Amino acid sequence: MQLKTILNRVTDYKSFVFGDGQFDEKGQIVIAVEHRKNGRPVCSGCGKKRPGYDQLPDRTWQFVPLWQMAVLLVYSPRRVQCPECGVKVEQVPWGDGKHATTIEYRWFLATWARRLSWQEVANVFGTSWDTVYRCIDYTVRWGLVHRVISGVKAIGVDEIQVHRGHKYVTLVYEISGECRRLLWIGRERREETLQKFFDLLGDQIVPALQFVCSDMWKAYINVIRQRAGDAVHVLDRYHVMSMMNKAIDKVRASEARQMEQDGYEPLLKKSRWCLLKRKGNLTSTQTVKLNELLKYNLNAVRAYLLKEDFQRFWEYSSPGWARRFLKEWCTRTMRSKLEPMKKVAKTIRNHEELLVNWFLADGKISAGIVEGFNNKAKLTMRKSYGFRTHDALEIALYHGLGALPELEHTHRFC
Repeated sequence: MQLKTILNRVTDYKSFVFGDGQFDEKGQIVIAVEHRKNGRPVCSGCGKKRPGYDQLPDRTWQFVPLWQMAVLLVYSPRRVQCPECGVKVEQVPWGDGKHATTIEYRWFLATWARRLSWQEVANVFGTSWDTVYRCIDYTVRWGLVHRVISGVKAIGVDEIQVHRGHKYVTLVYEISGECRRLLWIGRERREETLQKFFDLLGDQIVPALQFVCSDMWKAYINVIRQRAGDAVHVLDRYHVMSMMNKAIDKVRASEARQMEQDGYEPLLKKSRWCLLKRKGNLTSTQTVKLNELLKYNLNAVRAYLLKEDFQRFWEYSSPGWARRFLKEWCTRTMRSKLEPMKKVAKTIRNHEELLVNWFLADGKISAGIVEGFNNKAKLTMRKSYGFRTHDALEIALYHGLGALPELEHTHRFC
């Protein structure tokens, strides 16, 4: 089987033919491409066939490597005399602009970049990090243009820290049904940030939107109430219990310091995870430690018991009874004289309506999906050792989490 037969099988370059392949001094396979004599060039401006003007010197494009050898396409592009665009360089089916890579090679590198770090892809295939980045940038932009956003029933809104100094990005995910993906990325976590999301995609998403899941960040709550008021806004149990665990940890740390100053036995030493983890997740050693702590009337133990009692809230089936339990629990917590827990009770009172929406969603909408995506986003940033620009961060996150459509190839290379 000849090399030209293989290339004709995996490509579809109409009006062009492949010549014989040759080795250059670097051991690369160089393949000459020629236009058919009866084929007219296509204007790169308007995309219409126009008469030729003249021919430029040879240009080289990087193609998908074969048999562990680099493959280069060499072609002398024609210039086009276009009555609408003027003199333009012809449009070729394997590339665009001044990029020195073919479209097939871009998708090839971008696919590998989901499995390896970008620098590792560059090292393996003998190219540069910048080339890998440009290839991923091309595939992401192509995917964003061709993706379909319709029938989104539930979204999750959250933020992650990307740099020191409280530098955040806002992430919006689709968390409904089988299609779970990153929909949008915005700078910072202000009201204006989320407003931009609804300005850009609101007309496509809001008509079918049924549920919105977020944390208790006031900026997000205000925008969601304003722009997606007909959807059920759910405050997920993950954020509520996370807030409660932080309060318990403050009580424990404060009491441990006080006991040490007063000269008491360090009962709370190595007890942090005994109080923060759920009973089913405790190790045998932690279970023994917890049983010992429950014998004492400690502030940390009282805070722990309040947290465990609150778990009953999620087990109710009636929103009315759940609301009644919530009020009773908040009253008891406000009388506990535990300041961190009292702050939690005040926050819960202020967000009572949104918490009760948990039952309107039948407990099916969970921020666990959002947190899973956030972990993947943080892993992407750690693999790259951070991105210096916001644009590079966006490209990386869309590439890894966006579930973007891909250009169909005759053969998948990896």
